[in-house]
Amino acid sequence: MAQSMFQDMVNKRGLSDKFEIDSAATSREEIGNGPHYGTVSKLRQVGIPVIPHRARQMTRADYEHFDYLIGMDSYNISNMTRLAGGDPDGKIYALLGFAGMSRSIADPWYTDNFDETYDDLCVGLNAFMKYLEQELI
Repeated sequence: MAQSMFQDMVNKRGLSDKFEIDSAATSREEIGNGPHYGTVSKLRQVGIPVIPHRARQMTRADYEHFDYLIGMDSYNISNMTRLAGGDPDGKIYALLGFAGMSRSIADPWYTDNFDETYDDLCVGLNAFMKYLEQELI
């Protein structure tokens, strides 16, 4: 959901040439699967195009390639750090940290509440975009 939402934000700002946005799992459970039907439904409801994507696992090469690696919760952050072999360049962040929050994004896998997840992502992604606009763009 976050990938589609952030890509939409970037596209609407005319910044797509400045970003490469991807999503990767920290576990192997969903490898090869497309977006969950709840994600697809919520994104269609709010008019955000769904990125055609198949789940893949994060690799150490992702750490080298991308400038920011954003996790949704402490479990993801821990796994991302392990998969990257540490975080010597300080590239791994918790999404809601950009909004000054230490809590996790509501995980619809457990809550089955895609509205809550969408709302959390709106807060985090808007704060991340604001950070990028102030710091980099």
